[in-house]
Amino acid sequence: MKAVLMTAPGSPGVLQLQEIAKPTPGNTELLIRLVAAGVNPIDTKLRSRGTFYPEQMPAILGCDGAGIVEAVGDSVQHFRPGDAVYFCYGGIGSHQGNYAEYTVVDERFVARKPASISFAEAAAAPLVLITAWEALYERGRLEPREKVLIHAGAGGVGHVAIQLAKLKGAAVATTVSSPDKANFVKQLGADEVIFYQQTDFVQAALNWTGGEGVDLAFDTVGGETFQKTFPAVRIYGDIVTILEPVANTVWKTARLRNLRIGLELMLTPMSLGITESLQHHAEILTQSAAWIDEGKLKIHVSHQFPLAEAAKAHQLLETGSITGKIVLLITDE
Repeated sequence: MKAVLMTAPGSPGVLQLQEIAKPTPGNTELLIRLVAAGVNPIDTKLRSRGTFYPEQMPAILGCDGAGIVEAVGDSVQHFRPGDAVYFCYGGIGSHQGNYAEYTVVDERFVARKPASISFAEAAAAPLVLITAWEALYERGRLEPREKVLIHAGAGGVGHVAIQLAKLKGAAVATTVSSPDKANFVKQLGADEVIFYQQTDFVQAALNWTGGEGVDLAFDTVGGETFQKTFPAVRIYGDIVTILEPVANTVWKTARLRNLRIGLELMLTPMSLGITESLQHHAEILTQSAAWIDEGKLKIHVSHQFPLAEAAKAHQLLETGSITGKIVLLITDE
């Protein structure tokens, strides 16, 4: 089969299309013919810095996949050949990722693809859905009628987070950089749009909440944005970030306001081999598929590349100005 291999850490040029052996499913695994694979910031970070398992090279990146079950292991109970599925598994160095024509995944970690969307849209969804779900619903404990500030609402995680917050019954403010992105997030349900390059987002959030601050802030940007957000959160409120706080973070305001700090890394179950949590990810995708098919949740794909142009996809993602998601198209369907 064809696959894009990362031969060493470095620039996008280290991603090379090669021919490798087709995998064989184990007892509880599905052999999936991949139709599309999502491209995420974690892919570019692992490519440039090295995977979590540097001793296992070359590596195939790509955590997100969508495709069709081609064969099943002897003990598989819930899927059969021909089923359309989507999932977030592999791609961090320990297991084959999805920049390939085929992969194998345990049936417990897979969900049925939403019937109403394309394979490209389905492949764009899993990592951002799980990340936003865990950050808002589990780390941030978001409740109906609360007010949430979501940074970079037009991005991959952000555009899904807006919708999940609205599905919970929350009010949403979000930061964007352009009128086009403002229109995009309004269509997703954002109640308050903040142009962070022209406006102090903290003051805007305080004005929006009558000076109290938001109940929950969701940081998808990191760096100084995380610390700058502390005064925008109400006393005893929550802030969740998907990035590691920088070493020089000043925590004084967060401590004074008794903020509850949440750290969200949806790759933890895969990194540590926590089967129960990986099954929970599949449950999140199953519920999200129902919402997608009911028209309550949308996944925006802004760019599509053929598998052989994975390096170009990485170059585009690293510009940092993408609305929605980038996808690799692997086979026609």
